[in-house]
Amino acid sequence: MTTTSSVNARLQLLPAVDVSDGQAVRLTQGNSNSETQYGSAVEAARLWLDAGAEWIHLADLDAAFSRGHNREVLAEVVANAGGAKVQLSGGIRDLATLEALLDLGAERIVLSTMALQDAEFVRESIEQHRELIAVGLDVRGDRLVARGQTAEGMLLAEALELLERFDCRRYVVTDVTRDGTLGGPNYELLSLVMSQTKKPVVASGGIASLNDIRELRSMVGDGLEGAILGKALYAKNFTIEQALETAGENDF
Repeated sequence: MTTTSSVNARLQLLPAVDVSDGQAVRLTQGNSNSETQYGSAVEAARLWLDAGAEWIHLADLDAAFSRGHNREVLAEVVANAGGAKVQLSGGIRDLATLEALLDLGAERIVLSTMALQDAEFVRESIEQHRELIAVGLDVRGDRLVARGQTAEGMLLAEALELLERFDCRRYVVTDVTRDGTLGGPNYELLSLVMSQTKKPVVASGGIASLNDIRELRSMVGDGLEGAILGKALYAKNFTIEQALETAGENDF
């Protein structure tokens, strides 16, 4: 899969900070009962930023699971991001919440798979905010499924067709069966989505090694823009500095 052009390409990395009650946590397969805590979310974000990360993926799990929110923590991370950019997600199901998070200074908002239950909200969000909006496609098999839920949603192909009509600008694609498992990304799923759209795709879920990052980097020429790093960083499978170098972000 690796080509000269893909080797020279740059894969954007987004270290993840999933926030629950102010703490950085990781889930397995999106299950809210599988939390492993890693200390202060603000400190976790600072660790990745100090190491050279140009993006942070910041997810409010309490908002996602409708048990409150961590708005003050999100605001603190965004305010202290320096020159880095922050992508926010979690529990964004109406325009008021979306506007409030954009007001924090987020570079990008990811609407969850659950938001697709209100297609008009998704359409309006994309229409009003364009490049500031990405849509998360959480997939099990060939169908969408909200993380932590067992009920399946629409077919992935149907969701992509709908979102392409809305002119969605970017997709964050996750195989939920691999999320938090360190089992490696679902390359076939990523390739399938990239074959159905010309919009940038961000990979999420399963990344366990620098070899995974190398393989994802080889897909940049096919439309892969970036990758969200989660449990592998917290488990110290590699450092953020090693990841950035492997992804080409430290190539000058």
